[in-house]
Amino acid sequence: MTWTHDTVFPFTAPLTTGIETTHDVYVGGEGPPIMILQELPGIGTETLELAQRLNASGFRVYLPHLFGTFGKTENAKNFARLFCVRREINMFLKGRESPISGWMRALTRDIRDREGSKGVGVIGMCLTGSFALTLMVEDAVLGGVASQPALPLLGGDKLHMSKHDIGEASSGMTAKGPALAMRYAEDKMSPQRLMHALENAFGGLVQTVEFPGKGHSLLTLHFHEPAYQKVDTYFKARFGMT
Repeated sequence: MTWTHDTVFPFTAPLTTGIETTHDVYVGGEGPPIMILQELPGIGTETLELAQRLNASGFRVYLPHLFGTFGKTENAKNFARLFCVRREINMFLKGRESPISGWMRALTRDIRDREGSKGVGVIGMCLTGSFALTLMVEDAVLGGVASQPALPLLGGDKLHMSKHDIGEASSGMTAKGPALAMRYAEDKMSPQRLMHALENAFGGLVQTVEFPGKGHSLLTLHFHEPAYQKVDTYFKARFGMT
């Protein structure tokens, strides 16, 4: 599939470690901006279909290309890939966000300024799921959706964020409205205990939803129409499109 994007630009900003990093950002569609954070398998056909759905629904999509080959879905069990992303996205980090969070925050501000919009929506999926929640600390972010959040791997009841991150994000959610987190009910990669940890940390500031099924990627590889409609409705309400 060829997603019709009208531009691509390199974006450079520091990680939380202070080291600068650069990733290409693909942009397409017209309307309020939504940033999609990719999953581990890469930006393949299914992710591009999600971008097209959002475009058709009246949103402009920003798609940062963090790793992998653009337009190709690869095997998530490729351990070489795990080590490649470890510097920026530490999948085992407990009680603290990965370094890429600083870069993502800067990008949300840049998108808002480029578009001259009141804000940006964020969708995180799997290893990027939790970022959609903590990014709500940013004035530039109006709403966040964590689809099948999976980090930290082997984390038990720990979250991929610190108490400080939770407190700041909670303030943003209180001002703008709740975030949304969702999973398939029988998903082992995004376990129920992680949803319970989010509920305990954020209370009613994160709306958690479970859909019946054994799949994982609600919006892409194992697409679930009711989950997509939930996301579509969420962002249209945030942008005053309903």
